[in-house]
Amino acid sequence: MFVLPKNPSAELWDGPRTGIDGVKELFGADEAYENTRFQSYFKKVLKNVKHIFMDDPSSMPTLIKSSETKALIETGLKLQTILPLSKIIQELRMVKSDDEVEIMKKSGMISSKAFIEAMKWTSPGKTESQLWAKFDYENRLHGASILAYVPVVAGGPNALSMHYVRNDMELKDGDLVLVDCGGEYNGYASDITRTWPVNGKFTEPQKELYQAVLNVNKACIKLCTERNNISLHGIHAQSVKLLKHELQAIGFEVSAWDLERILYPHHVGHYLGLDVHDLHDLDRSRKLKKNMVITIEPGIYVPFDNKFPEKYQGIGIRIEDNVVIGKDEPYVLTSTSPKEIVDIEFCCSNNN
Repeated sequence: MFVLPKNPSAELWDGPRTGIDGVKELFGADEAYENTRFQSYFKKVLKNVKHIFMDDPSSMPTLIKSSETKALIETGLKLQTILPLSKIIQELRMVKSDDEVEIMKKSGMISSKAFIEAMKWTSPGKTESQLWAKFDYENRLHGASILAYVPVVAGGPNALSMHYVRNDMELKDGDLVLVDCGGEYNGYASDITRTWPVNGKFTEPQKELYQAVLNVNKACIKLCTERNNISLHGIHAQSVKLLKHELQAIGFEVSAWDLERILYPHHVGHYLGLDVHDLHDLDRSRKLKKNMVITIEPGIYVPFDNKFPEKYQGIGIRIEDNVVIGKDEPYVLTSTSPKEIVDIEFCCSNNN
C-alpha cells in the first residue's frame, strides 16, 4: 500500500494519518511505502507482468508519464492485456462471510429501530422532509455512520413514483406514507421499505391492498433458500403470479401488461452488501447460495385510472426486507421492523 506519511504539521489541521507502520499494523499490508514512491515502484512492476487488472484503462497515462510508458514498451514491456477488475471483486463479494453477516445483522437492527421510532413519531401535518430528518437522526443515534442512500419519503400519491426523492410535501390525514430508507454500519448497507398510515389507522381499502402485498412479501421470503434452487429472477416470476392472484381476490381484473408495466413495474429484489444495489455487473439469474444477501420488495402502485378499482386509486405500497440466504431457512435481517397491520397500528398508536 502507498500512503501519506505521518506529518505532525499536516495532521494538526486535517487529523491523524495512519502512516506506513499503521497500514501494516491495522490493515495487514505486507509492504507499505510513502505515496511519492508509487511511480518508480509501478514502472519496476510493469517490466515483469503479462496482465494488468483495472477498470479504467484510460487512467494508465496518469499513473506514469506517457514518455515513460513509451520507453517501457520500446525496452521490452511484456504486458499482453488489460483486464477488468470490478467483476472479479464482485464475485468475491457475492457470498458473505459469517463475520459480514453479523455486521449486516447489526445494520438491519439499527435501521429497523429507526423505522419503529419513525412510525411512532409520524402524524398529520408533519412533512416528508421532517420524517427524513427523523430517520437520519435515529440511524446515527443507534450506530449507523450515514444513511446508505437518499431515502424515498412519499406521502399519499407521491408513492406512485418509484424513486420519489423530493421529500418536501406535507403528510396528510388519511394518506399512507411509503418510506424506503436504510443506514450504513461498518460499510454495509441496509435497504428497508415500509408503508404505514399517517394517522395510525389503515382504511379498509388501504388494509386490503397492504395485506395483498404483505402476503406476496412473506411467500417470496420463504423461497430464499439454497434448497429451493432458485434465482432472484425465479423469485420475481413467482411474485408476479402471487400478486396477480392476490389482486384478483380483491376485485382487480388485470392483464399481464397492466401488472408488470403499471401496477408492479420493478423487480422483486437485488443483491445487497457494501453497496445498496450491490454487484451491479452480476445478473440476477444465478442460483441463490447460502450467505448471499438480497432484498425482497414486492409493491403495488395504483394510478388514477378507471381501469382499476376507484377505491384503490392513488395508493402506493412497497414492503422490503433484507434476507440472508440459508441452506434450508432464510434469515430476515429486518424482522424487527414492523410490517404486520396489527403491529404497525400498535406502533403508530404509541405516538411520542
